[in-house]
Amino acid sequence: MAADLHTHTTASDGRLSPDELIRLARARGLTAIGVTDHDTVAGLDEALAAGKCYGVTVVPGVELSTEWEDREIHILGYYLEWQEENLLAFLETMRRARYRRITRMVSRLRELGYDITLGEVEGEVRGEAVGRPHIAAALVRRGYAPSVEVAFKSLLARGRPAYVPRAKVEPARAVEVILKAGGVPVLAHPGLSRADALIPALVESGLQGVEVYYPVHDAAATGRYLELASRYELVVTGGSDFHGIIDAGHADLGTCRVGPVELEYLLRRAEKIKAQATKV
Repeated sequence: MAADLHTHTTASDGRLSPDELIRLARARGLTAIGVTDHDTVAGLDEALAAGKCYGVTVVPGVELSTEWEDREIHILGYYLEWQEENLLAFLETMRRARYRRITRMVSRLRELGYDITLGEVEGEVRGEAVGRPHIAAALVRRGYAPSVEVAFKSLLARGRPAYVPRAKVEPARAVEVILKAGGVPVLAHPGLSRADALIPALVESGLQGVEVYYPVHDAAATGRYLELASRYELVVTGGSDFHGIIDAGHADLGTCRVGPVELEYLLRRAEKIKAQATKV
């Protein structure tokens, strides 16, 4: 069994629909896949239906965006009850904050002389979660940037002229929301986020796992996160962070995988969390 536990669909900023993603997973020889769209669970029903159709195990998930010490920290949630009331309310708050942020970024771009509209950005959205990749796509479509990657580096990334900070959400809050929804909170790509110093505090808040296997983690980083996972009794996950884009800044589906042992540990941890919740 091979699983890629970190992927995105058109429900957020991926290029493939949930059905298309699961079909590709089967073609790539994956037997399980985690669908973890940014701040939305809108694609999970379609993904689970596709999984049954194509014989691929779909791990329902989400990737929540938070901030710590002026850097982005993403918390993955696996096997969560995605219709849980508190989770949906939290995601709706996040969606509204995203929309306000994108509106401000479009206004800033127009002030800088880039003639794009909010309607053009919304035209790039196939799901419900609008984000910076959709602004980047609109810039590319209008000829203001040769690629999404260049649009980010020149205009949309932190410190660039059109950047607007996201709404402040603490990583511990995301951990709490996932746990209340019966899910397993996992720290995403800690090497990319440079978040090693945050791990002990997150463990105290209820963090249950760490994404050890990730495209930008070299051998040294992978070994470091395996040691931290062992020290804090965290489950080990891994994934490609696939968005349906293959370029220097994005990995292909299945680039980073975990096997049946890691997947079983993840499922057992989810069952334990749900069992504890029923006792409260």
